[in-house]
Amino acid sequence: MTFINKYTSSFILCLLALSGILLSCKKDGNPNKLPSVSAGDYAGTIDGFKSSDEVFPERLIAYWSFDDTKNEAKSGTAPTTSVNDSYVSGAVRGKALSLAAGYLYYANQFQKFKTDSLKSWTISLWVKILNNGSKRTMVFQMARPGIFNGNINFILNTNGYPASNTTTLRLQPTFATVNSLTGGGMQDNLNNLLDQTNLNEWVHLVLTYDITTGVFNNWINAVKVGNFPNRGITNIYKSWEPSEMLIGANYNAAGMPVSADVSFAPMTGSVDEIRVFNFPLPDAFIKALNNLGKANK
Repeated sequence: MTFINKYTSSFILCLLALSGILLSCKKDGNPNKLPSVSAGDYAGTIDGFKSSDEVFPERLIAYWSFDDTKNEAKSGTAPTTSVNDSYVSGAVRGKALSLAAGYLYYANQFQKFKTDSLKSWTISLWVKILNNGSKRTMVFQMARPGIFNGNINFILNTNGYPASNTTTLRLQPTFATVNSLTGGGMQDNLNNLLDQTNLNEWVHLVLTYDITTGVFNNWINAVKVGNFPNRGITNIYKSWEPSEMLIGANYNAAGMPVSADVSFAPMTGSVDEIRVFNFPLPDAFIKALNNLGKANK
């Protein structure tokens, strides 16, 4: 009996020792010692964000919420002139700016839009606007005093279709180049037809420009729609000084004519959530802004 107990004990000790060796050789499930992630942190998020405000806030250089204010939020700049404007509910977030043949004019040089500050950029905004069959719409312009073409011209070709067409919106944005001293030498991009757009609802429009690649993209509802995104030209954009801001018109449409051009009219429609970033927003984040806006976040 003693003999059996002796060898049984030895066997158990061997098993314990072997178990220790196996446990010590078990693969570490977190070799890089990454912090733990809680599923609760992502509850209620869209594409990882709780609101549009979380999308690259450190690269956001201008923002108009239109929640009972026409001031640009980052600088606190109020419009010099506002014409035929009001606030409406039922917007993408909070309230929106409604224009009835109206516009906002900021006779200010925004510091973040100066030549040395702005190279690449993204402009994201939401519109609810119908075609009119006769006049183009300048929904957003970084204008140059006394010059018809601004540094950035967010143009909607609302003249291309009658108001009865509520499925097609044409974009034709342009930007100034290093050769645009007097307003010529512009670069543009014209979108493909996007026949599934519903102009009775809010439409998300985005422009992105990368000075290092020369790629200039147009987006409608998180879909790239530009026909001419890459002309093979890099380091071509220039943010000329001084510059001013117009929302809903250019100088001519705002009654401050700088040329004989009569192709634009003050905007009739609504605009919300104008965001300007100082770099080309990656595709996934443009889609996130679109999805967040649809969820009123």
